[in-house]
Amino acid sequence: MKAQEVFSVHPGSGGAFVVKPKALILIPMSTKMFSFYKKIKASAELLFWNESTWETNHSVVTEFILIGLSDSRELQIFLFAFFFVFYVGIVFGNVLIVITVSNDSHLHFPMYFLLANLSFIDLCVSSVTAPKTIADFFYTRKVISVKGCFTQIFLLHFFGGSEMVTLVAMAFDRYVAICKPLSYTTIMCGNVCVGIVVTAWGIGFLHSVSQLAFAVSLPFCGPNKVDSFYCDLPRVLKLACADTYRLDIMVIANSGVLSVCSFVLLIISYGIILLTIQRRPSDRSSKALSTLTAHITVVLLFFGPCIFIYAWPFPIKSLDKFLAVFYSVVTPLLNPIIYTLRNTEMKTAMRRLRQWNLNFWVKS
Repeated sequence: MKAQEVFSVHPGSGGAFVVKPKALILIPMSTKMFSFYKKIKASAELLFWNESTWETNHSVVTEFILIGLSDSRELQIFLFAFFFVFYVGIVFGNVLIVITVSNDSHLHFPMYFLLANLSFIDLCVSSVTAPKTIADFFYTRKVISVKGCFTQIFLLHFFGGSEMVTLVAMAFDRYVAICKPLSYTTIMCGNVCVGIVVTAWGIGFLHSVSQLAFAVSLPFCGPNKVDSFYCDLPRVLKLACADTYRLDIMVIANSGVLSVCSFVLLIISYGIILLTIQRRPSDRSSKALSTLTAHITVVLLFFGPCIFIYAWPFPIKSLDKFLAVFYSVVTPLLNPIIYTLRNTEMKTAMRRLRQWNLNFWVKS
């Protein structure tokens, strides 16, 4: 503080100054000391001004702005129709599979139980991002709160991790059914199927928590524009006002390695099953091959985008956005199409369900 604002300063003899505070205590001070005091005071004022300016220019971020997919109004209209049609198909197709498997006693087998769980997960994955993306096409400024952003990230990794384990479980189910058919009912009993589903959801939860355990405490004080149409952990980490090198490595080690290892494990498993089918040529093997082809297609559609987004060392923004669209709305729709069109039992069960509904409405 300046001396004249608080104290009454009077020149004294011998070059000293006399300061008269309220208590009327006289304090002698040399000219050099007074000059030193002024320099310290000026430095403190400069530091205070710099801190105030930093706080003004770098206030705490409370929301993120999603850049989206395109600035073109015509393209946004097309993307709105694309997302809307695909999301309606996702909801209808996956809900139909869940209802069909639940109500038809002919489908109460481990494979269809796992398929219904996969359809439910696909429905949840697309519902995390698609509804907000569809709504954002009506807004020029696409905003999401910080809490909403991290909630979106948590749910995406939660359902994504659960789906990985479910696909591995479905591969194991096909391995037992084809390679050890006599022991199938013993190995894939009801308790084992329930345990597999619970394990899948548990691993998905642990995977998601481990991703966000340190990310939620990061400071966000600068740019807040996410270069995507939804919150994705690698892109959000780039906006943190801190060194995120270790967290980036953790994301690659967690999501990337998990995706790659699961994919390699699935390819090896399906390779063994294919070799087993080739050694047993029959009509039953032809049916198993058809089912297996559907499973492999779903695996490629799911793990391909995941590996490129989280494990590919040379990210390309345009490619990442395309794969993100493919992962969020295309794959969840293709899964029910693949499983229903290539599975005779599912098509038969759906016809029975439709006939039952017609009879119910006629009677009522």
